[in-house]
Amino acid sequence: MLFLTLLSIIFPCLATDLDSQIPFNVVQGSFPVPNATRSFWTHGAPDANPLAREGSHGQLTPEADVCIIGSGITGVSAAYHLANANIPLNVAVLEARDFCSGATGRNGGHLTPSLFSGFRSRRALHGEADAVRSYLLEHHTASSILSFIGRHNLSQAVDLVHGGHLRLFFTQSEEESARADYQAAIKAGWNPDEHVRWLDANQMNETYGTPYPSYGTSFAHNLWPLKLVTQLYRRASASASLNLTLHTHTPVLSIKKATQAGRKWSLDTPRGHISCSTVIHATNAYGSQLVPSLSSIIIPTRGQIIAAETTVTSPESVRLPEAGSWGANAGFEYWFPRPNSTTVILGGGREASDGEYNLIDDSVVNPRVGETLRSFLPRVFAAIKMEVKVTMEWTGIMGYTKSGNPIVGKIADGQFITLGYNGHGMPRAYGCAEAIAGMIAAELQGKKWDMPPWFPKHYLIQ
Repeated sequence: MLFLTLLSIIFPCLATDLDSQIPFNVVQGSFPVPNATRSFWTHGAPDANPLAREGSHGQLTPEADVCIIGSGITGVSAAYHLANANIPLNVAVLEARDFCSGATGRNGGHLTPSLFSGFRSRRALHGEADAVRSYLLEHHTASSILSFIGRHNLSQAVDLVHGGHLRLFFTQSEEESARADYQAAIKAGWNPDEHVRWLDANQMNETYGTPYPSYGTSFAHNLWPLKLVTQLYRRASASASLNLTLHTHTPVLSIKKATQAGRKWSLDTPRGHISCSTVIHATNAYGSQLVPSLSSIIIPTRGQIIAAETTVTSPESVRLPEAGSWGANAGFEYWFPRPNSTTVILGGGREASDGEYNLIDDSVVNPRVGETLRSFLPRVFAAIKMEVKVTMEWTGIMGYTKSGNPIVGKIADGQFITLGYNGHGMPRAYGCAEAIAGMIAAELQGKKWDMPPWFPKHYLIQ
C-alpha cells in the first residue's frame, strides 16, 4: 500500500515564505471537473490542442515501465527528460481530461523566472546557498525551454514573445522590500544586475501612463503554453529510446500493488488496469486524490483569467508596449499583450474574494473577480483612455503549498511526485520534472542520483 503518512511526517508544520495569509483547510481529494470553462489557450485557435483527445478510445495500454499521471507541463516534461536519458522505456501518460488541461495549459504563458523576490525570507528559512538555488532553478528552467525552442526552430510554433517584464509597485513598502531583497541577493553572490532596471514614477508615467514605479527585467518571455507542451510531447514521442503512449480522458481512480510479475503498481481507470514499475504523480492541485496525505499539504487555488480586446487613445508619447509582460499588486495581477493584436491576457483578481483558496471547480468563474479584472487596466493606466472588451473568461486550478515551495521526490517504492508550484509553474515545472526524471533514470540503472547544482534542497522530500 502507499506510504500515505510520509509527507505529513516530513512536513508537520511548514512556514510560508511567499504568502503567509493563505487560509489553509484540509480539502478532500477530487478529480478535475469534466466541464471546465473554455480557455483562450485551449480554444482560442482551431488547432490549439491537436492532442486533446488522443488515446481516449480503443484499447488501454496494458503495461508500461513508467506511468505518468497528468499530461501538463510537468508530466510531459518528465517524459521528455526520460527520453533524453537514452534508456529504453515504455512510458504511458494518463490524463483525466483533454491533453494539457491543467493550470499551466489553461492559465500559464509567463516564462518569467523570479530574480530576487522574497530572497530574505527564503534565506531565513532555507539558508543562503539554498535560497540562491531556488532562483537558479527558475533560470535553468527558462534557459532550457528557450534552448529547446531555439534548437528546433519553434519560436513561431509556440508563439514565443521577447520583450521583458515590468513589475509595478502599488505601495512604497512593496518597492522598499523589493530593493532590500535585491541587495540581499547581490550580497549573497546572486547577481541579477545585468537584467534589472529600476524606473521611478515619473519615468513610468511619461512612458506608459501609469503613476507606479517599477523594476524591469530583459530575461522574460511569454508564449502559448499548450503549444509548448505539445511540442515537448512530440519530441519525446520521436525519441528512439522511448515508446510513448498517451491516454486522455482516462482518469486514474486508484493505485494498488500489482499482481503481475515484474511490475510494482496497478493503476485502475474506467477503461481497465495498467501495470507499471514506476509512477510519476504530476497532478499538481489534484495530487491528494491519489495521495491522501497531500490533503494537508496542497491547497487547490482557483485562478481566473480574461482575454480582452483593448482600444487605447493616448498621447503619442504614452503607450502600452506591444510586447513583453507585466505584473503588479505583489503578483496578484499579471498580463501581457498578444503579439500583433489588440488582445491582452490578464489574470488575477483573487484579492476581490477570499483568495479563491481551497476551490477545485474550474467550470465556473467568480463574478467579483471578473469585475476586478475588467476594471484593472483602465484604473492602473489612468493617463490612457482605454476600453476593455472581454472576449473570453475562464478559470484553472493551481496547486499551492503551505511552504510556498514545490514538493519533489520519492514517496514510496517506485512512486515519485513533483507538484505544488504556487501559481509559478512555467519557470519551475520543467526543471522539477528534470530532477524527477534524473532520479528515476539513476534508480533504473542502479546508480546514485546526483542533485544538480541548480536544484534547491528544500524542494526535496528528504
